[in-house]
Amino acid sequence: MPETRRTGQEIQSEILDMVRKSQEAVVDAIKLWAEAVQSITSSIPTPNLPYSDKLPKPGEFVASVYDFAEQLLASQRKFTEGVLEATEPLLRSKEGPAATKGDTM
Repeated sequence: MPETRRTGQEIQSEILDMVRKSQEAVVDAIKLWAEAVQSITSSIPTPNLPYSDKLPKPGEFVASVYDFAEQLLASQRKFTEGVLEATEPLLRSKEGPAATKGDTM
């Protein structure tokens, strides 16, 4: 039986595709649920909550949370790259010609 090896990029692509398909299925189910609830509750008056007009709209809230998450992830990436750069001399010395397989710190 021939051995099939997949690259990390192929695996990531498959995972992202599965996540996308799962998310689409959930969104479709929520749409059906929302339509059913709307048909049942359309005659119920909506309560007027104080200061509700001061709250961000759901779309604005989601956008701001994801904007923050993007900034945080970019910051973490920069930090991690800085750590890798700072430790590169240590890694290079272990990979040099003088290093052997049995070397320890």
